[in-house]
Amino acid sequence: MTVLTNDPRAFADEALAGFAAAHAEEIRTVHGGVVRASATPPGQVAVVIGGGTGHYPAFAGWVGPGFAHGAACGHVFASPSASQICSVARAADNGGGVILGFGNYAGDILHFGRAAEQLRAEGMDARTLAVTDDIASGPADNTAPRRGIAGDFSVLRILGAAAEAGLGIDAAVRAGRRANAATRSLGLAFGGCTLPGADRPLFTVPAGRMSVGLGIHGEPGIAELPLPTADRAADLLVDRILAERAVAAAGVGGSDRVALLLNGLGATKYEELYVVHRRVAERLAAEGLTVVAPVVGEQITSLGMAGLSLTLTFLDDELEALWTAPAATPAFRRGAIASRPPRTDDLTTTHRMPPVVPGGPGSRALGARLAGALLTVRDTVVTHEALLGDLDAVAGDGDHGIGMRRGAEAAAAAAREAVALGAGAGTVLAHAGAAWSERAGGTSGALWGAALTSFGAVLGDHDGGTGGHGGGTAGHDGGTGGHGAADGARLARAVRAAVDAVLRIGGARPGDKTLVDAAVPFADRLEAALPSAGFAAAWAQAARAAGEAAEATAAITARLGRARTHGVRGLGSPDPGAVSFALIVAALTPGSPDASNSPEEKH
Repeated sequence: MTVLTNDPRAFADEALAGFAAAHAEEIRTVHGGVVRASATPPGQVAVVIGGGTGHYPAFAGWVGPGFAHGAACGHVFASPSASQICSVARAADNGGGVILGFGNYAGDILHFGRAAEQLRAEGMDARTLAVTDDIASGPADNTAPRRGIAGDFSVLRILGAAAEAGLGIDAAVRAGRRANAATRSLGLAFGGCTLPGADRPLFTVPAGRMSVGLGIHGEPGIAELPLPTADRAADLLVDRILAERAVAAAGVGGSDRVALLLNGLGATKYEELYVVHRRVAERLAAEGLTVVAPVVGEQITSLGMAGLSLTLTFLDDELEALWTAPAATPAFRRGAIASRPPRTDDLTTTHRMPPVVPGGPGSRALGARLAGALLTVRDTVVTHEALLGDLDAVAGDGDHGIGMRRGAEAAAAAAREAVALGAGAGTVLAHAGAAWSERAGGTSGALWGAALTSFGAVLGDHDGGTGGHGGGTAGHDGGTGGHGAADGARLARAVRAAVDAVLRIGGARPGDKTLVDAAVPFADRLEAALPSAGFAAAWAQAARAAGEAAEATAAITARLGRARTHGVRGLGSPDPGAVSFALIVAALTPGSPDASNSPEEKH
């Protein structure tokens, strides 16, 4: 259990600050994470890794010569935002391009993918590599959907060593992908972990039982079995991983050499791990496998989870040389690396925020009303934070409420600041979207950030249309004709643009059990009702449709996101993303008791 906290919302930032203070000779902080404190040869490919806080030493603990050049650090169990990743990548770049490495989770895919696009637009050669080692989260004949768990260490270690060896970006990416294809992991849990500030674990394991196939974000396993002896636990791990031996070793010539990581998840400590490793080593030798430079200990944890995982990577000569190459990081050291001079460049200018665009008088007024609406969004999320977290914990990691609160609070504050600087409606929402994405991280951060930005892009920063005549979620009654009808139509177009952005970026469709299941019916009903009902009534109808659709997700098995692996567990419980969307649009309904800060109240 996470006991020592101050403000739980500041836990990740404070943990990173303490880590930086403890390792000031090895790492330097930048916006969004850390980079090496030592200089790197010009032209060397930069490896930037990352993920959520709660996994130490992953990911910041792996920054140093022979491993990563930088790490982007998100909130607890949440992906870093695209802007954080870009900031770290700019600071790590040495002119040889950058490879972004991360575990295969929806939020990480979204944010690292968007970061790579942004970096390429700036002229940097940016590639991505998602780790897919977890055998419990996908079939052997289709590893692409599998999660990245402790295999992150093995794959990213080889990737970093490839860059350190001077390989070009194409060759380094190939080495990393070959390592990923040759890596398999499986984990066991004996007890769940507790998020900072929470009063109970994300899941529990009954006495005398263990959970098999756990994730590293507090997700429960996919099955429960009786608690075995250490030797029987080792046998289970070895047997299930070696069931895929032929496929995993195919890309390295059917090798009989393996890299090994026996990883503790936070509460299962070293003596227990060594007892298990004794049996693992015996079993692998009996299978004719030679273990090369084994690593036993905590490398990728899940806060205080009781459990362990086994990772095997099949090696050929190239991968073995990279696995055994020297490295010097705060949490992992192998061999000797000559000391290097410290960096002396300025690392304070790597982060870029959207510029403030002064708006016309009408657009500034609309921006102020939108900032008020975001206060309603914030208050709604805060009120329902515990509910959203409980829904998420059914088949996910329980952080949806926390992430939504961080995002909504940041968006409301950023909108107020933009209004104070004279921003028009489009810029107000662009700043709010950037702040939401930045502070929330994870899938919801990416989606809500994109939705707000796309909504604002339709409204723009100039007067006319909605901007000059009320706007917001109500404005004039769209059924009265004249400017009110034009305002309502423009707002409906903005809603559609926001929903389309979510569909495009997230890749989900109705029926996947995501936010989309409420957002699409909302936009559809709003457009259908607007011509006859007027904007206020149409919004109310659309909000009811969203609520009904969100509740209906209880009957759906999740097909995307972290809940996908445990989809059956979610039956009977609605999707937290759909529920949070429905709660927000209901609170913004004109005339709603919760809409004290909504735009029409300020008109």
